[in-house]
Amino acid sequence: MKLKNIFIPIAIGAAGLLVLNFCSVEIPKGATAVQNFDADKYLGKWYEIARFDYRFERNMDNVTATYSKNSDGSIKVDNRGYHYVKKEWKQSVGEARFVNEPTEARLKVSFFKPIWSGYNVIDLVDYKYALVAGNNTDYLWILSRETTIPETIKQRFLKKSKELGFKNEELIWVKHDKK
Repeated sequence: MKLKNIFIPIAIGAAGLLVLNFCSVEIPKGATAVQNFDADKYLGKWYEIARFDYRFERNMDNVTATYSKNSDGSIKVDNRGYHYVKKEWKQSVGEARFVNEPTEARLKVSFFKPIWSGYNVIDLVDYKYALVAGNNTDYLWILSRETTIPETIKQRFLKKSKELGFKNEELIWVKHDKK
């Protein structure tokens, strides 16, 4: 009987730590989010140029993220991509909210509430090209308003991400079909 009384609080505590770990909205060490951020300029369609491989986007090309404002002030996140192995389009709709002030490009995003992850815009060029980091150096995206990115911007983003400890050699360069 005593073992059961000890086990239940430990199990609840471990589950709580697990949930907190999955709800991390941190920013990678040394990184800073873009300041004087204008969310309205960031809204719209972005093409994923490069990313680290993780299960939700594995085997996907033609990946886009479209951001729009929800009536409550949060941001609707509509991710779409073509799963070239299953030969079908996949879509995932979520929500983003600012971690601090809306002028700081630190957001938390959720596709499966109550689990939130960090979405940190750490470099931004004219609201046309963005370097986005997750909670840590395991998550990185290079985004563009077009299906390509100028070499100078690509090199700028790669230099910055390498300096922050990201493993650029593990980036997947996303293919986009010509229209």
